[in-house]
Amino acid sequence: MENKYRELATLVKKAKKIVFFGGAGVSTESGIPDFRSDNGLYNLKSKYDAPYEVMLSHSYYENHKDNFFAFYKDLMIPKNVKPNDAHKFLASLEKKKDISIITQNIDGLHQEAGSKNVIELHGSIKRNYCESCARYYTLKEMLKLGDVPKCPKCGGYIKPDVVLYEEPLDQNILTKALITLQNADLLIVAGTSLNVYPAAGLISYFYGNNIVIINLEKLHLYREVKLEFYGQKVGEVFNEVKKYL
Repeated sequence: MENKYRELATLVKKAKKIVFFGGAGVSTESGIPDFRSDNGLYNLKSKYDAPYEVMLSHSYYENHKDNFFAFYKDLMIPKNVKPNDAHKFLASLEKKKDISIITQNIDGLHQEAGSKNVIELHGSIKRNYCESCARYYTLKEMLKLGDVPKCPKCGGYIKPDVVLYEEPLDQNILTKALITLQNADLLIVAGTSLNVYPAAGLISYFYGNNIVIINLEKLHLYREVKLEFYGQKVGEVFNEVKKYL
């Protein structure tokens, strides 16, 4: 195993442009549950009138705002969480290498750790906007505006800037992610099931030869993979790799 850590360190040192593509498993080490594992959010018994996966849909948001925001504030906004070793490693690496992060997570922990080059495919809980006048609200501001937040300026509903099921990804963000992947020569895929599209399909736009996977469960990319770290947490792998950087 030590040789694999050393090999990943060598790939990182030689790479001209790195992309880290991460999912929910990157943040589980911070205490944020994932979605599809045995103990993930979607396998928990719902406290509301619908399964949690259904409650994260645009149609549910439109038709059941009271329950949506009760659920969202209770389970989608993590309390007292901090960046873990994976977030910190990537932030420190950005000071030395050209690295971009493409994340499926909405928790903002990469930026909190210090990363600047972050592409948030599914938005962020840190941002909220009025659906009527587009006025911007921070998370702290939104939480002060009632059970179902409304804009004090125009009375419109304030929606979290997160991509719900049935909603398209922002085309500008998607294009930026595609270009970033196409220009990279090292891709590290970590903490993701690659079951959510179109995000998962972005991997096919990486044209380089060096793909590294760090994941608890085996992934099937239908591409040649340079290195695989299965059954390991992302932060644990990076803590070993940094010994050789």
